[in-house]
Amino acid sequence: MLKVPTASSMNAGTRTCKPGGYTLITTQPTGASAAVPGLVQVTGLTKSYRSTPALRDYSLSLDSGHIVGLMGPNGCGKTTLLKILAGVLSDYEGAVTIDGHAPGVATKEIVSYLPDADFLNTEWTAADAIRVYSTFFADFDADKAASMVDFFGLPTDRRLGEMSKGMGEKLQISLVMSRRARVFLLDEPISGVDPATRDVILDGILREFDPASLLIMSTHLISDIEHFVDYALFMKDGQVLLEGDADDLRASHGDSLDAIFRKEYR
Repeated sequence: MLKVPTASSMNAGTRTCKPGGYTLITTQPTGASAAVPGLVQVTGLTKSYRSTPALRDYSLSLDSGHIVGLMGPNGCGKTTLLKILAGVLSDYEGAVTIDGHAPGVATKEIVSYLPDADFLNTEWTAADAIRVYSTFFADFDADKAASMVDFFGLPTDRRLGEMSKGMGEKLQISLVMSRRARVFLLDEPISGVDPATRDVILDGILREFDPASLLIMSTHLISDIEHFVDYALFMKDGQVLLEGDADDLRASHGDSLDAIFRKEYR
């Protein structure tokens, strides 16, 4: 069994849907009184694949202390946006900054990214993966990763290729969430696994969320993350369809986020 730290990285205050007392700015005011740019700042972002637009004049501003649900059907631009924020895609129009820097070498030191595809060597065990991540990332907390692996009940001596899809997803999340990053980008972390596994994965993510950071999670499974996010961004055809504080959206529409999603996308 991997060693579990004696001092937990979690405190009671982090297990809330509205962690921290931070401010989230959703629209940048114009004129001399413009607000300080958010931790993640996107202005007029446009990205096309050949002649097909994936993002069209997309803008947003997000600050730390929040868990943001990036919601929308497949093909609406969620993955493209996260890849740009992660520095994976650089061919785009518009302005994108993370902590004042364009996505690149500098931002990769503060951004932890979970792509929408498996990225680990199938020959590795959980212990192997933790050792590799410890070598690659100076901010990686191996003890936290071991704690998450134990929390998820993952075998430590079984190769990834012998694990189920749910186990593999849990291991990848354990690695990504164990960096001391300021921004966490999770692309469809609960897609393709059963409902029970989704709940466990979300509990594990929330357990390790640092309220001084920002977490953006894309999904089309709105009902599963209803209790998890405190801010919602609904995307459609590469643009923002609807956005706002999760509680405010529920109050103004008189319905759940899942019901709002179903009405807006039918």
